[in-house]
Amino acid sequence: MENSKENPNTNDPPSSFVIKIPSYEEVIQSQSQPPAQSLFKSSQTFTQAFKSIKNSEFYVPPPSSSSSQSQSRDSSTPSAAANQAGASSSSAQNRNAILVSNRQKGNPLLKHIRNVRWAFSDIVCDYMLGKNSCALYLSLRYHLLHPDYLYYRIRELGKNFKLRVVLCHVDVEDVVKPLLEVTRTALLHDCTLLCGWSLEECGRYLETIKVYENKPADLIQGQMDTDYLSRLSHALTSVRHVNKTDVVTLGSTFGSLSHIMDASMEDLARCPGIGERKVKRLYDTFHEPFKRTIPKHPSTAETSAQQFTPCEVIEDEKETSHSSKRNKKESDLTVKSALSAAFAKYKEKVGMETNHQQEHENQKQ
Repeated sequence: MENSKENPNTNDPPSSFVIKIPSYEEVIQSQSQPPAQSLFKSSQTFTQAFKSIKNSEFYVPPPSSSSSQSQSRDSSTPSAAANQAGASSSSAQNRNAILVSNRQKGNPLLKHIRNVRWAFSDIVCDYMLGKNSCALYLSLRYHLLHPDYLYYRIRELGKNFKLRVVLCHVDVEDVVKPLLEVTRTALLHDCTLLCGWSLEECGRYLETIKVYENKPADLIQGQMDTDYLSRLSHALTSVRHVNKTDVVTLGSTFGSLSHIMDASMEDLARCPGIGERKVKRLYDTFHEPFKRTIPKHPSTAETSAQQFTPCEVIEDEKETSHSSKRNKKESDLTVKSALSAAFAKYKEKVGMETNHQQEHENQKQ
């Protein structure tokens, strides 16, 4: 009984797994039919592969703003990189070029700027020659028509530039009055005035300032030798007929320039190779006054050659007497006497003003 309960289905046949093998006809029929579409079939694009998911209940569409931002980012990244590259290249070019204001379009001066690159730009000044330097172009003919133009242009610049150049093109014949006005305006507003008598000269000024923008002033200054002999030869060879050999002879004989200047004509003549003409030139150069006095009266030879009448002689004597009296008066006037006279006049003036004030006060009382 117990065994029958434990195995109630002992009489049933054992289960078996049967594999069905298709026949030849079934295989041919299956090949002739179109194949069923597979879910994992490869597609050409991502959207075609996951197109069926959009129709399911699990699909949620993305927000439109994020997609637009992502698309704009994707599209803007190459353009931004290209813009940055273009900006860097343009800034490098502008750094080495003269920036020209749009106001100067059509100015024939631009044809004469050949040695430096230039480009148009929206700037306040006419020509930007560097970070701290600029230039304003002015024609004197235009200044005669608009006298206040330069003043208002300088006011527009302000204090943004250390070097402010007024490039004045002198294109009129009578330049005294207009050039005086331009000079006064430039000096009162701390501007440097450069005058050019042709467009080529004005263009050359702009090119030179741009080329020497970052260079020191020593390149423009003349180079001076530091040793004593070269400086002595530079000073003495400025005297006519004195060469470098004579400078070496004088330097070895006297030792210094001060001793050469104090030497007499006999001492200079003892030096070998220095003749009478050189001695006289050197001595006259060191002992003549810097300010030459022009004789007021003709020499005796000239007066003897001329024939004067008695009336002319009397007039000359009168003129000489008047001039001698005038010279005596001028010699009597000293600085002390002039100051004392000025103070006396000032004292009298102050005394008169005080007297008038006292009289007014008395009248009021």
